Amino acid sequence: MTDRLLIRIAQEKDVPALVAIYAADEFGHGDSTDPALLPVYQAAFTAITASTAETLYVAEIGDVIVGTFQTLSTVTLTGQGTLSMIVEAVQTHPDHRGKGIGAKMMAFCIEDARKRGAKIIQLTSNASRTDAHRFYERLGFVKSHAGFKMKLA
Repeated sequence: MTDRLLIRIAQEKDVPALVAIYAADEFGHGDSTDPALLPVYQAAFTAITASTAETLYVAEIGDVIVGTFQTLSTVTLTGQGTLSMIVEAVQTHPDHRGKGIGAKMMAFCIEDARKRGAKIIQLTSNASRTDAHRFYERLGFVKSHAGFKMKLA
């Protein structure tokens, strides 16, 4: 099935399907498919697509969006001007997990990072997502740092 998987840059028409994937996440970020919130998601999509450093992707099989992720390229002065790729919001629709979709999305990210000349690819994962942690470790990611967040009002 994953041999028919297409990874492409997200389009505005994809926003409702992406929101549905985020809203189906059992760990959740407070996402909702409430139609009244669609303008908020569309505004975020517009901001992402306006950025030259960020790209939002979809993974689809046929006409069905089965996964998504976002990348951010950033250069720091540390490491002699290292280019890093940050991967965010990696989600596979719950009905399509365990089929290799996540592995193909991450392989795409890793290859894209290499093509861009990145020296590091990194991501964060909720501490309670132990299955995801095992998945990332199988792909070669190493738990090397502790992450900290502060929610702002």
